[in-house]
This record gives sequence, structure tokens and C-alpha cells, in this order.
Amino acid sequence: MTQGVLRANDTRVAGTSALPVIVLTALGLLATLFGAFLHIAPNRLLSGHAYSPHAWVLAAIWVVALVCAVVRLPGQRALVGMLAWLAITGLPLLAGLDAHAWLMHAPASTRVQPGAGFWIAWLAAALLLLDRLRPARRRVQVVAWLAALAAIVIMGKAGLLDGLALVREYGAQRAPFADALLTHVVLAAVTLVVALLIGAPLGGWAWRTQRVGGAFVGVLAFLQTVPSLALFALLIGPFAWLARAWPALGAIGFGGTGAAPAVCALVLYALLPVVRYTVAGLDAVASDTLEAARGLGMSRWQVLARVQLPLGWPVLLAGLRIVAVQTIGLAAVAALIGAGGLGRFVFLGIGQGATDMVLLGTLAIIGLALAVDFLFQGLLALTETPA
Repeated sequence: MTQGVLRANDTRVAGTSALPVIVLTALGLLATLFGAFLHIAPNRLLSGHAYSPHAWVLAAIWVVALVCAVVRLPGQRALVGMLAWLAITGLPLLAGLDAHAWLMHAPASTRVQPGAGFWIAWLAAALLLLDRLRPARRRVQVVAWLAALAAIVIMGKAGLLDGLALVREYGAQRAPFADALLTHVVLAAVTLVVALLIGAPLGGWAWRTQRVGGAFVGVLAFLQTVPSLALFALLIGPFAWLARAWPALGAIGFGGTGAAPAVCALVLYALLPVVRYTVAGLDAVASDTLEAARGLGMSRWQVLARVQLPLGWPVLLAGLRIVAVQTIGLAAVAALIGAGGLGRFVFLGIGQGATDMVLLGTLAIIGLALAVDFLFQGLLALTETPA
């Protein structure tokens, strides 16, 4: 009877682990069969027509991955992971080759864009690889993702992706894009530092005075309900008044528009997670540990520096990770008040009806957020104490 229960549990676990594979492979299959792999337009503004030359070949690959998940063949995890990795690197290569072949006999203004089927299938492959790599060691995960990124970069350097409209848009906007990327990183970095310098002490105060601190956290939570665009707009008036009242501030670029109100708004949004995770990190230390530290004659600052901060560091770092990713996303809106950043491409593209420019800014923001998330995960892995 015990063996029967164990087999039933194993079956449920196996079925649960196979469910994400089934869902993602089915999504990739449907996107391949019914979505446009490429979109051919006469120029960057006009709409065009769908083009899917390899639908059945790609669908066969998704069917193989789906069968591996359902039948549970030996080594299916590694096989499905390999197919997902090949899809992540192979789909951009295939799209680039198709775009190059099409443009050989088309006017120079023709734009070949990855279609909805391409993006959905690529996202399904990325999520599938993420799921298959989850039980693997962190080093294996890092190598797999870096290898995929390196493969795509090598394709771009070799010119294999030059036919795609997104790559052509990047080539035309290379210098402004580099400036916008640097501005975006600086905005996010300054926000993170200021939010940490303000939020960590406030979190410690909220932890010591729980009743008053709880009300303060409620105020910060209320700020989160204010739409980001509205908060940016509300800060224009006060900052413009400060610049007029103190000309020295205006002389250094402090005004109603630009980086100053943008950083202020971003810091206001970042304070809540910093304060909450600081409180959670301090709460993570057991009361017995604190009593033992005080019994050894440690002062309050010694307890904080030698006991609470080291033990609560993983929780605080997790909060900083959330703040960093959130800030990178919100910083896009700062372009509307003249702060610059990658949001400039998004809003310019929307205003001009240029999908390529919108995608250039959007994908850069997503890539930057993923890179920062990866950086914080690596930092946490390096600093956490082995059990």
C-alpha cells in the first residue's frame, strides 16, 4: 500500500512538472501555425502582409517537444531544453535569412518585421528553457543563457540579422540609442542609491516603532496607487517654483522638467519596497539571537551591524532587486517630462506610428531589466552564506 501511495505521488509530481512544457509547446505550436512569422511592409509607416515560409517545419519541432513532454521519454528534460535553446537562437537566424532573401528583390524602403507568431514562439521557447533549467545548477543556467545571448550577438555582428527592420532601425539610431541607454541607466542607478539611503533608515525606524511605522508604510502604499504619469506631471509645478525661487538650482539643471522631478518621482515609488523589505529583513532575525547578542554586551548599533544586517541581507537584497527592475520600467515614463532615457524611443515611435522604433525602446528596456535582475541574482548567490 505504501508503494502504491508513493507511485501515485510520483505520478502527480511528474504530471505537474510536465504541465508547463505541454502548455508552452502548445502555445509555440499555435503561434507557429496561426501567427505571422514575418510581416512585410512597403516602408516603416505603412502596414503590409504576413509571411510564414517555414510554418510546417517549425511546427514539427514543437510537436516533437510536445510528444517528449507527454510520453516522458528518457532524457526528455535535456532534449526539450536543447530544442528550446535551438529555438531561441534559431528563430532570429531564420528570420534574418528570410528577410535578407526577401529584400534582395524588393525596394530599399521595404521593411521586414518579426510578426506576432515569431514573438510568441520565441517567448514560449525562452520560458520553456527557463523551466527546463530550473533544477540545474546555477552555473549551468548561466552558461546556457550566456551562450544563447552570445550566439545572437555573433549573428548580429556577422550581418545575418541586418535585413530585419528592428536591426535597421538600431543602425539608423545608434548614437541616440547609446545616449538614451546611458541616461536610462544613470536615472535608475541614482534612484536606487537615493531610495536606499532614505528608505533603509526609514525601514529601521518603522521596525522599531511599529504603530507609527505602520501608518508611514500606509502613506507610502498610497503613493503607489497614484499613476506614474500623473505623479510626474504633479511634480512639474513644485520643481519649477523651486528653480525660480533659487536660481542656483536652475543653473545646475534643476527645474520643472528633466532629471530632477523624474528622480524624485522614481524615488517615491521605490521607497515602499525598500522600507518593507528592510522591515522584513530585520524581522528575519530570531528574537533569541537578538537576546544572545545583547547578552554578550553588544550595543544597538553593534547588533545591527554584526547580527541583523548579515542575517537580513538576503531579504534586503531581494527588495533592492525588485526596486531596480521596477525603476527601469518606470523610468521610461520619465521621457515625457524631458528626462530622456529609452522611453524616448517608445513615445517617439508611438507618435510617428513607427513600430520598429517602439520595439527598439521596449526590447531595450526589457533586456536592461533582465540584465539587472540577473546581476542581483548573481550578487545574492555570491554573498549568501552556505547552509
